[in-house]
Amino acid sequence: MGEYGVAAGQRVAIIWDSSSSVEALKDLVDKIQVLVGADSRVSVENMNQLSRSAHRESSFDVILSGMVPGSTTQHSPEVLAEIARILKPGGRVLLKEPVVTESGNNSRIKTAAKLPTALTLSGLVEVKELQKEALTPEEAQSAREHLGYQGNDLLIVQIEGRKPNFEVGSSSQLKLSFAQKPVPSEKPSVDPATAKLWTLSANDMNDEEMDLLDSDELLDSEDLKKPDPSSLRAPSCKEMGKKKACKNCTCGLAEELEQEKKSSQPKSACGNCYLGDAFRCASCPYLGMPAFKPGEKILLKENQLHDA
Repeated sequence: MGEYGVAAGQRVAIIWDSSSSVEALKDLVDKIQVLVGADSRVSVENMNQLSRSAHRESSFDVILSGMVPGSTTQHSPEVLAEIARILKPGGRVLLKEPVVTESGNNSRIKTAAKLPTALTLSGLVEVKELQKEALTPEEAQSAREHLGYQGNDLLIVQIEGRKPNFEVGSSSQLKLSFAQKPVPSEKPSVDPATAKLWTLSANDMNDEEMDLLDSDELLDSEDLKKPDPSSLRAPSCKEMGKKKACKNCTCGLAEELEQEKKSSQPKSACGNCYLGDAFRCASCPYLGMPAFKPGEKILLKENQLHDA
């Protein structure tokens, strides 16, 4: 591979701008034409017209930008993206650009640290700095005229990068196997030493060094006493201080309350209930019943029981 990393038969593009002299540009084109051979064509593109040149994707093996002697070309993100687009997969770009040692008021000029980052963000890989040197008098004059920079801290950096070995937006089918693995017909073998650790044999039980506990010795005299049946019975609702039976009462309180309700007789407030309706109050529970003898037990229906 010859100078500028160009070999015979390759397609090369040279990008220039107004900071490059026509004579220096022509000399560079002639050098590259000799390197690639007469059968290959060297394309020359003005940076400001690059996006309008209508080059197809992956058109060039090598792109040289800002490499014209005396050039102070500044590469915008749009220019770098277009360079990456027209470069072939695996192709190489070589460029020069003036940088400042520290960022200052002139935001147009990149720092030496930001230039490699700009190439990486454009889609290039293997970006590395090849050379960094002070400006020649010719380049310094070009920087003052085209960049308007009057400082003395400018450096010229030569940097290269490559396009990945695939086209942007390309796709490839992944070979994935979703077939189920066959179930082994035989159980996996077990290490005998491991199995022995988890096995208790009859010989182990007869080992004199093994101390076995008698389960009967774990019980004392209190554990062997038969419990009193009354202590096993659940406490009744009365014993728990309840005046109302539970919904599913089993202690007998529900029946007891029901019996008391049936056997309870209303007491006469006036003492004349037995004489008949003519002598009874308006709220008397015996209204409508015939007269009866004093002390005689009278059974009333539930719908007749109410407060006197």
